[in-house]
Amino acid sequence: QVQLVESGGGLVQPRGSLRLSCAASGSIFRINTMNWYRQAPGKQRELVATMTLGGSTNYAGFVRGRFTISRDNAKNTVTLQMNSLRPEDTAVYYCNAAGVRLYGASYDIPYWGQGTQVTVSS
Repeated sequence: QVQLVESGGGLVQPRGSLRLSCAASGSIFRINTMNWYRQAPGKQRELVATMTLGGSTNYAGFVRGRFTISRDNAKNTVTLQMNSLRPEDTAVYYCNAAGVRLYGASYDIPYWGQGTQVTVSS
């Protein structure tokens, strides 16, 4: 019923920039918090950045000051601008819609995107 599709990953040199995008489609009334997570090989998935429906943001310490999350509530999209990338930022990045309310529903459901690979290497 709902699909989250990420785009924008790729290979970038250290200190470079990438912009990830995530578009949610379906019969969506609203989306509460939208998040970006990442998972590096052999590591657990970790929260990178969060943005609430009202526009409040929060960042993991390891990206604060380098990454910026934004969203367009009308279009159900969320982006992650990543600057000053480091090799340790290499991971699969996942978009997460933490609470999706569909039209006609009385409860929220979380959804995940399929992930997009970000590789930071010279």
